[in-house]
Parts: sequence; C-alpha cells; structure tokens
Amino acid sequence: MKTQTLTYKNYSEQNRFEMVDFYNEATEDYEFWSNDYNMHFGYFIPFKTNPFKRDAMLNEMNTQVMKRLNIRNKKNRLIDLGCGMGGTIRYALKRHKNLIAYGVTLSNFQVKQGNELLKGKNGIILNENYNDTSFQSNTFDSAVAIESLCHSGHNYKSLKEAFRVLKPGGRFVIADAFLKKDKNQLCQGGKYAYHKLCSHWNLEKLETHYHIKSKLEALGFKDIKVEDKSFRVAPSVLHVPFAITGFVLKKLLNFKTIKRESLHNLKGSYYALLSGLHMKSFGYYIISATK
Repeated sequence: MKTQTLTYKNYSEQNRFEMVDFYNEATEDYEFWSNDYNMHFGYFIPFKTNPFKRDAMLNEMNTQVMKRLNIRNKKNRLIDLGCGMGGTIRYALKRHKNLIAYGVTLSNFQVKQGNELLKGKNGIILNENYNDTSFQSNTFDSAVAIESLCHSGHNYKSLKEAFRVLKPGGRFVIADAFLKKDKNQLCQGGKYAYHKLCSHWNLEKLETHYHIKSKLEALGFKDIKVEDKSFRVAPSVLHVPFAITGFVLKKLLNFKTIKRESLHNLKGSYYALLSGLHMKSFGYYIISATK
C-alpha cells in the first residue's frame, strides 16, 4: 500500500495543518502546565502573586488581559481568537456575570474537550479559523488573542478579522511574544532559538511589536497601547525546565511513551526559555486597542 504524501499550496497552509495535528495530539499534555488548561505564560506582581505557584501567575495574565478590555456592567460579547481549551473564557465568565463568551480554534480536540469544561456556563467554543470566522461584522464588544496569533505570524489578515467582528468602540487585547528587532538583525544565538521555537511550536513567525502597531493603525484601530511586560512574565517562563522534568518523569514512572507532538511541545517550551534569555531580541508584550 502506497503512503500518501500531502502537498500544500504554501507554507502557511502546511503550518496550519501541522498546527492542528499538534494541538489535537498534545493539548491534553497541557494539564501538566496548568490545572485550568491555561495554555499561555503567566504574569507576576510582587507581593500579590506567588512566583512558585504557576497557576496563580497564569490566571493573573487572564486578569491583566480582562482589565484592559474595560468590561462594564452591561452585556458584553467576548471572542477569544485562538482559545485553546477555553481557560481564559472560563476565567472571564467567573468574574463577569454579564459576559457571553465565544472561542474559536482549529483543533477538534479542543472544541470537544473545551466545551465539556464550559458546560453550564455562558460560553461556547467553535471550530473556526480566526483569520476568517463566520460571525457577522460588528458582533463583539471585546476580543482577545493570548499567544495565538503567532501561529499565523501575527499577520494582517488576523488583525483585520478582529477589527471586522468588533463593534465600533470595541476593545482588542493581544498578549504574546514579539521580536524587538527584525529577524535579519538577530544575533546567531537569537536566530537559532527563534527558528527552533517556530519549528517546534508551529509558529509561522513572530512579528516585531512596532510592525504590529503599524498594522493596527492602518486598519483604523485607535488608542493603541504597547506595553513591554517581559519582566512580569519571566518568573513563569522560568517554570519551564521544572515543568518539563516533571512531565517526563511522570510519563516514565507510568511506563507511558511520549508522543511525537508532546516532544515537539517540550522542545518548543525549552526554546521559549532560551529565546527569553535574549532580552535585546525578544520581548513579551500586552497590546491593547479600540476600534
């Protein structure tokens, strides 16, 4: 029997298919990172969050993102563009009773398991592409993208779709890693970490924070605020080697094999840590804007 070789129209399509496979197979492993399935890094505040308690920092990142949405007491429709297992959605629904939350993801596994976790709550996860959703224009009051738009390279299409589905006056918040300089200006160590990170986590690329701002301005977003939160995020990034060691030991002690996708995830986490050490080249930013 012949093995079928998949052909792709371009690199973006190939990356999208590989990303879906990655999350379908590796998402359940994220429980080792977060009991709440928060598939992102955390936010540390001295004397408020404990740097040794990872989940507290991960949920503080959710708090910081929600805070920048300026959600009031009236009804608010929120969309999470690349929602994973819906950790941020569930967190938001606990704290804002006036919220109706939607999440979109390309992973069937995340849709199924995420909606199980959302049972009884005012939210739903749909199997859709955040670059081209089925929602009507001017539908949402709020939109978030936490470490998700990097999978499509923070491209113009992703930002344009966020602008389209937001109502006039709606708020958009991105929390993600960005380059501080163009890729061709990275040092050799930075280039190595960057390419390995993109390869193992199926990231099309990382954009520079100043190019993102220019794209948002070109689309018509206003009140754009770019905040470098690298030092706030760093304590949670330092959890990576300990989390990886714990995950591997747990698998070995239970005589379980580590899936190919899980290995990619683990290696990607390691290169995220390595990238973070190149502080002149990489940074973690929270970017907020109003339509």
